[in-house]
Order: sequence, then structure tokens, then C-alpha cells
Amino acid sequence: MEQTPTIREQIKSLEWEIFEQKKKLAALYQSATGEPVEDYRLTATDGKTVKLSELFGDFEELAVIFNMGERCPYCTLWADGFKGFSDHLSNRCAFVLVSPDTPEVQARFAESRGWTFPTYSHQGSSFALDMGYAREDGAVLPGMVIFTKGESRQVLKFNQTSFGPGDNFCQIWDVMYMLPKGVNGWQPKYSY
Repeated sequence: MEQTPTIREQIKSLEWEIFEQKKKLAALYQSATGEPVEDYRLTATDGKTVKLSELFGDFEELAVIFNMGERCPYCTLWADGFKGFSDHLSNRCAFVLVSPDTPEVQARFAESRGWTFPTYSHQGSSFALDMGYAREDGAVLPGMVIFTKGESRQVLKFNQTSFGPGDNFCQIWDVMYMLPKGVNGWQPKYSY
């Protein structure tokens, strides 16, 4: 007679399946090809205008986090999480956060959160709209776009994804899923 796997055995099996699926997803990400994009102009927290191509620094790859700004506690949760490993990531590729907030608001908010990664405003540009993180009605959405530089140094959009509860980019959800009562209605706050 065949035994039914225990809950822990089922969990371990599913974790392994998810791990294997993530390896397939990584292979798909890496097989993508870039598409040329405009060299958008953004505004740094010091008020200076910079081109998207300048954000690469010495790297050939750039990760841009699209954040809804200081008005969104969920986006703040994601950015707070990136704070923990942005130094590690910035050793591998260029890494920045953009939002619709003014440079002054971004500077104040980033300092209040202890963010050390660079932040830029896309206010006044079509960058978020063209990348799919804003709508014509002005609403903005969270996510990430990976850019590369083409052979002619042109900026190419390589991969992108959206952020939301339970995604692969905010570890807190996986921890909460393991709790006996799960998320249990919890929502992020600016302070506790």
C-alpha cells in the first residue's frame, strides 16, 4: 500500500519543483534579446539631468527599479529590501531606482529610509509610460527593467517584470507564507 507523503515531504517536493522552475526561468531571461529604447532623460536628486545611458557607469548591464514613490508603502517595502543587498548587486551591475516623485522628495525620502542606492525622477518624461510602468491617466506601477548596451552603445531593454505581493523580489512574503496563519491580512507600514 502506497503511503501519502507528509505535509513536510510535500513542501520539500514543491520547493524543489519551484527551484527547478526558477532555473528554467533564469535560462529564458538570459536567452532574451534586447530591443532599442530611447536614451531617456531623468533627474538626479541634486537636480541634474542625466541620460539613461549614463546610469550604466562602468557596467554593460543596468537594473532599474520602477517605484511608485513615497506614497506607496508596498513600493517602500520592496525598496527597503533592495537596501539590504544593493551593495552586492551594485558590484555586479549598475542599480538605480526611479519614481515619479520630484528629486527633492526622493532625496528626503531615500535619506529617511536609509537607501544608499541612486534614485532618479522620471517626472516629465515618458520613460515609465513607454516601459509599461505608467498609464495615460497618470497612475504608476512597480517593477523592474534590465537594460544592456548594444554594440553601438545604444541602450537596449533586455527583460522586465512587475512587482506585487508574492513575487520573486520581496523575501518577506515567503517568510510570511511559512507562518501558521500566513499573511493574515498584514500590510506594510512606513514605521512600526
